[in-house]
Amino acid sequence: MTKTARPMRILFADDETSLQELMRIELPRLGHEATVCPDGRTAIAALDRTAYDCVIVDLDMPGVGGMEVIARVREVAPDTETIILTGKSSLESAVAAVRQGVFDYLTKPCKLAEIRGVLERVRKKRELTLRLRALEGRLRRAEGATRLVGGSPGLDEVRRLVSRVAASDSAVLVRGETGTGKELVARAIHDGSPRAAAPLVAVNCGALPEHLVESELFGHRKGAFTGADEHRAGLFEVADGGTLFLDEIGELPRSLQPRLLRALESGEIRRVGDSHPVTVDVRVVCATHRNLEEMVAAGGFREDLLFRINTFEVAIPPLRERLGDLPELVDHFVRRARPQAPRDAEVIDGGALEMLREHHWPGNVRELFNCIEHALVFCDSLPLTAAHLPARLGAARGKPVATLRGVGVVTAPPATPEARPAGPPRSLRELEMQAILEGLKRNQGNKAKTAEELGISLKTLYNKLHQFTDGRPSGQGPSADVA
Repeated sequence: MTKTARPMRILFADDETSLQELMRIELPRLGHEATVCPDGRTAIAALDRTAYDCVIVDLDMPGVGGMEVIARVREVAPDTETIILTGKSSLESAVAAVRQGVFDYLTKPCKLAEIRGVLERVRKKRELTLRLRALEGRLRRAEGATRLVGGSPGLDEVRRLVSRVAASDSAVLVRGETGTGKELVARAIHDGSPRAAAPLVAVNCGALPEHLVESELFGHRKGAFTGADEHRAGLFEVADGGTLFLDEIGELPRSLQPRLLRALESGEIRRVGDSHPVTVDVRVVCATHRNLEEMVAAGGFREDLLFRINTFEVAIPPLRERLGDLPELVDHFVRRARPQAPRDAEVIDGGALEMLREHHWPGNVRELFNCIEHALVFCDSLPLTAAHLPARLGAARGKPVATLRGVGVVTAPPATPEARPAGPPRSLRELEMQAILEGLKRNQGNKAKTAEELGISLKTLYNKLHQFTDGRPSGQGPSADVA
């Protein structure tokens, strides 16, 4: 153990007097704090008084045996690691205990070096666990609580269903188009469940190569296939005690669907190349944008698996059906990117918001987030305007596209004949504006090219557009979206 490592608090229980005396001397010599007990009953009493990092217990003790002590450890201190001491006659029982979550076992007579080695592995695991929890805590503080943003009736129904199902252990199927926030709903279910302190492990079934899906989900033994150079735990084991989120479950290969069904029904998995099952305690949440019923009819998805994963269903409405949530979503995305913005600051102007409302949003909330991220790159100060939004939004509603530093941005359409002043031009200012608007129309909204044709700088063109906009009543001339 390194000099800077924190000493571990160890509980040792064995009915052999010689081993008790040895551990009283050697465990402190190894740098640990030791409590030595002569039997299981004394060990259980010690567990009720003190928290330990590791418990080493003899499997075969008269009265209260080692497995009863371990059961008590799981009840009062589930994070405490357990190690079994056993004779060769009980080796099979020790192996079975390891499969049930015991950290490791040592056969008697064991050498001091073996004890030192296994305790060092326990220490490293606990250090990694504590570091991971610290990082998760920092991440939660940075991200804030999982929140479904919006107040539309469709999203309120999603919230109601999530709060209803979170407290249970039922399998959940989240349905929705791509980009609607299915993983966010899965996270909300996990965070509202009794498993919230345990891991949420997410995997996209469609993103894994087919030949690796089985190994990723269930793990493998060393040498199980070419390239399997070490034992590896699968995602089911990583998520043990927590939630496993299987995104795009409809992409899971048909050949693996029976194995997933077996794991969900029995709570047991089997690593690739291993003949013994491993018991896991995992709550599974699945998601898909596909019609699984049609896949069942076509033979691409097992009907019994669909029944198993669809104990409870949550359907997320697409963004085009909850456009009333746009202002709140935009505010959320902007303030997450620019937390220094004043709380009362306007984050988007009316013209830009109207452009968002007119878009069809095939990519849903994910597409909206990307649009806001794009806009923030070009926006030096809030509010966002139509000129900051991606060009495709304007193109979708028939607006011409200009170029800002080589990147397409939306401009307002040139004024139509109806928008021009009636009769002949009456001032030099209106003559100038007529020339500018006609130039923009000829050049399909390209301001740089229009300025070059007119023999003025781009800055002068912008200034004249702003002057004309500021001098017209609302709704006349170029729209307020012109930048």
